[in-house]
This record gives sequence, C-alpha cells and structure tokens, in this order.
Amino acid sequence: MSIPATTKTTAPAPPGNGAAGPPGVHMARALVDGVRRNMRQYGMLLALGLIVLLFQVWTGGDLLLPRNVSNLVLQNSYILILAIGMMMVIISGHIDLSVGSLMALVGGVGAVLMVEHRISWPVAVILALLLGAVAGALQGFFIAYVGIPSFIVTLAGMLLFRGLTEIFLQGQTLGPFPEGLQKVANGFLPEAGPQTNYHNLTLLLGLGLIVFVVFQEVRDRRRRREFALESLPTSLFALKVTALVVAVLVTTLLLASYKGAPVVLLILAVLLVGFGYVMRNAVIGRHVYAVGGNLPAAKLSGVKDKKVTFAVFLNMGMLAALAGLVFAARFNAASPKAGVNFELEAIAAAFIGGASMSGGVGTVAGAIIGGLVLGVLNNGMNLVGVGTDWQQVIKGLVLLAAVGFDVWNRRRAGV
Repeated sequence: MSIPATTKTTAPAPPGNGAAGPPGVHMARALVDGVRRNMRQYGMLLALGLIVLLFQVWTGGDLLLPRNVSNLVLQNSYILILAIGMMMVIISGHIDLSVGSLMALVGGVGAVLMVEHRISWPVAVILALLLGAVAGALQGFFIAYVGIPSFIVTLAGMLLFRGLTEIFLQGQTLGPFPEGLQKVANGFLPEAGPQTNYHNLTLLLGLGLIVFVVFQEVRDRRRRREFALESLPTSLFALKVTALVVAVLVTTLLLASYKGAPVVLLILAVLLVGFGYVMRNAVIGRHVYAVGGNLPAAKLSGVKDKKVTFAVFLNMGMLAALAGLVFAARFNAASPKAGVNFELEAIAAAFIGGASMSGGVGTVAGAIIGGLVLGVLNNGMNLVGVGTDWQQVIKGLVLLAAVGFDVWNRRRAGV
C-alpha cells in the first residue's frame, strides 16, 4: 500500500519572529523598541517639552515671550553652572553640599577686592576662581587621600565657607560691582550688521549651533556603528535630530527678537561643549565614569581613582566660584545669605537630568536639562501665581519621580 505524498506547508511566522511582515509594522516596532531602550536618556527631555507646552498654554503664551525666555536664561545661569559640576561629582560616586556656601564666599571675597580695594575686575575674577579651585582642592584632598566621606567633608565645608563669608562681609551686603562684570551676568551680545527685526549676531550663532548639533549627532551615530555599539533606529534618530534643530531654532528666534543672546548663555555653551567633550571623549572623563560605576574594577584596570576624585572636586570648586561671581554680579551686590540651598537645586538638577545615586551614570547635557526643568517650573509657577509653599511641594514631587524612575529603570534592566 503506497503512502500518498503530502505537500509540506509552512505557516507564516508571526511578525517580529523573523518573518518579513508589513514594513510599517516593523518600523513602528523598531521605533517603540528604540524608545524603550533610550527612555532613561531622553525621558526628561520629553518631560521638559511637555512642561514647556503645559505652561505655555496655562500662562496664555507668556512663558515663551522673548523677554521671558531671556529672563529664564539669566535667572537660572548660576544653577546651570553648578549643575554641570555637580553632575560630574555625582557620576564619580560622591556628593558636594558646600557649593552654595562657596558661592557666597567667592562673591564676598570678590566684592571686597573690587569694591574696597579697587582691584580691576578681570584680576579679581581670576583671584576668585583660584580661591574656588583651592577650596575644592582642599575638600578633594580630604576625600581622596585622607578617606573621609564626601558627605562629611562637604558638610563641614558648607559651615566653614558660610562662616568665612560672614567674617569677610561683616554681616553686610557689599556693592556695587564694576560695570564690566555686571555686563557679563546681565548683558547681551552687541548689535552687528544691517538693521533687521532680529539680532543678527544671535541668528548667526544659532545657525552655527544647528550645524554643530547635526554634525555632532551624525558623527556620534557613525562612531557607535563603527564600534558595533547600540544606536538609535533611523526613524528615532531622525526624530531626535529634528527635535533638537527645532528647539535650537525656536530659542534662537525668540532671543534674537528681543535683545539677542545673553553673554552668560555663551559661557554656558562653552561649558556644555567643553565638559561634554571631556566626559565623552577624554581619558579623564572615562575614568570619572569608571570610578563611579565600579571602583574595584577601575582600580584593577589601573585608574588612579584618588587623582580622579581630587580633580573632580577641584573642578567643582572652580565652577562654584564662577557661579558665585555670576550670581553676585547679576544682583550687583555680595550678600552673606547668597547661595542658600543652591546646592540642593544643583543636586536636584543632576538627578532630574539622569544621574544615578549609585554613580557612573549621567551626562553634562542631562544636567542642563534637569536645571531647565526646575527653571521652567519655577518661572511658570510664578507666572500663574502658584505660592512658594506649593512650588516646593511640586518640585519635591518632581525630584522624587525622577529618582523613582531611575530606580525602576535599573530594576527593569536587572542592575
């Protein structure tokens, strides 16, 4: 008896298991997977956009008025400077509670030099930055080489610097500052070129920034692919670049339609690009991540962890000094009460921007995003008349949500 021949049929595999499937389905799936993998990195950027949109509607369009955008930059410049340094400290696995008091001390010493001793403001700025570097180096020495926890050392520094500020200023406010230094904190770029409805120099800088952003993103993506590292899907990458270009373009047009870009914005841009490059590409930046991410492994790999920690706190001291000078010049006076709780604002900005409590995670750009989230919240709530009590409650909930998201993300990744 012959067995009848059977025709073997293969059922089509469900989409996602190797079958071709509709191209649109695969594109959508790739986009969703890319969003999931990069939610930690871009979650707060999306949150910042939603917060801006919320307050733009809530304030009837007042949030993104050109004058208010300029004020937003000026009001948050010193917090953003602190946040850059604080992000690096947290990435290395430490914390710094002294930066607010160090800001006040540097501002006070600078005021004494410029107002009472009539030292030219560029020389006084250099001396003030050196003072911040020395203060940061002293704390870094005790943390790195003596082995005292950073929480204790910087808590002592907070008390010490605040007391020295009271001594230098004798409990009084001292000012005014030279006009040149005031322009650094409150001034705008000069007019240049033909008469138009916009600030020409700001437009030129904005276009240059757009070219730089696109070039940087494309280069980073190409490098990741060359080294077989995970990169964004093409659709998500295009969406990211488009969003960045639109954000830069809108900000440029808003600033150019008022008085132009503030001088302090250029300082922030230099810090962002410089420290961003150091943390991504320089050896010291990779060592900071290694020390914070896995200290025993970093030591076995030959990383000089003590020197890295010392350098991180020295850098934090200089940035705190710069922030102190910007803050004092903005208000045209040095006060013993300057910088109160600014360290908490900087720490909150770092954590909201993607830093991890365990160290080894975070970016300089993330610190700026976290600082802007807090700045937009403060500005927007002031515009709609939310009381300071409820403002503190809302900012506390935002910080808790950001850290909770970090914990959830790490657990999901099995870390």
